[in-house]
Amino acid sequence: MPLNNERPTSTSSGEDQGSDVDSSSERHDSVTSTSDGEFSRASFTSDSSSKHCTPSSSPPKILTLDEVMTAAQDIISLKFAHELIMNRNILREPVNLPQNSLWKIVKDTVHKAYWDILESELKEDPPQYEHAIKLVEEIREILLSFLNPGANRMRTQIMEILDVDLIRQQADNNAVDIQGLASSIITTMGKLCAPCRDEELNKLQRGSDNIVMLFKEIFRVLDLMKMDAINSEIDFLRPMLQSMSVDCERSMFQRILDKTPTALRHTTSWIKASIEELLLASNSNMGQTSSQEKQQKVLPGPFQILNNAFLHILTWDLSKSPMPETLMTQELQLREIQSQLQQYQAINEVLLIVYSTVGGPIQGLASLSERLKRMASVLLDGMHSPHFNLEEALKGASEQICCELNKSLTERDYPALTPALQATLTGQICNITQRDNPIRTLVEDRVHQYFKMLLRDPKPQVKLEEVPAGLSAIKPELMSLGAKYVSLVKYNISTYGPFYSDIIRKLMFSDSPPAPTPPVDTAQDSVTSS
Repeated sequence: MPLNNERPTSTSSGEDQGSDVDSSSERHDSVTSTSDGEFSRASFTSDSSSKHCTPSSSPPKILTLDEVMTAAQDIISLKFAHELIMNRNILREPVNLPQNSLWKIVKDTVHKAYWDILESELKEDPPQYEHAIKLVEEIREILLSFLNPGANRMRTQIMEILDVDLIRQQADNNAVDIQGLASSIITTMGKLCAPCRDEELNKLQRGSDNIVMLFKEIFRVLDLMKMDAINSEIDFLRPMLQSMSVDCERSMFQRILDKTPTALRHTTSWIKASIEELLLASNSNMGQTSSQEKQQKVLPGPFQILNNAFLHILTWDLSKSPMPETLMTQELQLREIQSQLQQYQAINEVLLIVYSTVGGPIQGLASLSERLKRMASVLLDGMHSPHFNLEEALKGASEQICCELNKSLTERDYPALTPALQATLTGQICNITQRDNPIRTLVEDRVHQYFKMLLRDPKPQVKLEEVPAGLSAIKPELMSLGAKYVSLVKYNISTYGPFYSDIIRKLMFSDSPPAPTPPVDTAQDSVTSS
């Protein structure tokens, strides 16, 4: 990302989201820049001899319906390409429609009608083969679609075995061996299917006296073979896409931007809000500085702006504003991090209240702490769901925790919790639903400090274990989320750095012509500055 006056170097992506960005972490030191404090207009300029490479957008225009549909398809392609590159476990499976759904009812009705027609034709005297020939022709096209371009011999064999013109002539003379034709199809399928389908082929080869049922099963197995072919193609494409993942995703987004000039509207608002927040904080601090320092206006650096913007993503409210467009390919991962972080914070708040209320009798009992944590985790699972009753869940968790505490206390000859203390504990735990609850505020602030430290530090992997005081109960979970989040941020900045650079420059220096952007050749230049 051309956020500093630096020379980029080339790189390639790893195998998935974790490995790609983790390896990127080893090549680069930080999402932040050590020269952020010295940010100026020069931060967005480069040597005149440098290769110019900056994201561009067209002036606003009215889009036709076809252009809107094309742009929507480009967005779908971008999301799929990102998932294909980052998720090594992505596999296509045959679509199973929900029972009693309208689509399933329509599909089953149409298919049943077709197979009924085929069965009635074959039962006529003499048999009619019009629908059967159409099925054979469709099967032939499916089998041919499995072949590589150079498989001429197999192509010739399929064309000879499933010669539709010859089959029509045989049908006209009532000489079609439909059972033998099905057997030849199954044999050919056996030569093309993946080893994992051997059992399915064995079932087909055992055959059925009902030719309609046999053809139904043939098409079912062909559908499975289609999925196998798609998954094989995915496995083939992934290494090539991963080697150029950043450039691929960036160029796809640029095509979307070319067709939809307003495609960075939410991203611009997101970055603008970060800039305004930092400037407001800077102005507030100016009151504590000397008059000489006040004359030197300090602007926030580009990495400082982005780090601050990404911190807000952790608490982003999708009901009020959609995610920035540059995060749409990572939205599911980011939402998962949000929901997990929300749950871990609530668990930590509950445990802090328990230990501060009960005190000494339960201090230092690791097994008890783990049981209370597991109990709270189960009862608060899914708390990010819109229909989740958090207050009711916290009340239930309080009751379970009180029972567990009493059991532990009595086993060690301590008096059980009094009803008054249990009521106090339950009330304090249920009160964390309030935004101004001091325990909740404390935990959220320290979690914010933790993620801020990770984004700013040159070597965040080293800092993962430096969890702030009061968060030790969720330390393993925070470390895992922290590593995952930093990786997502680094990859995102690597990919969309030129767009962020252009937006920040225009927002910060809109009073002057935009300066040329330094060259962006690869992922490396986006993540860190030298």
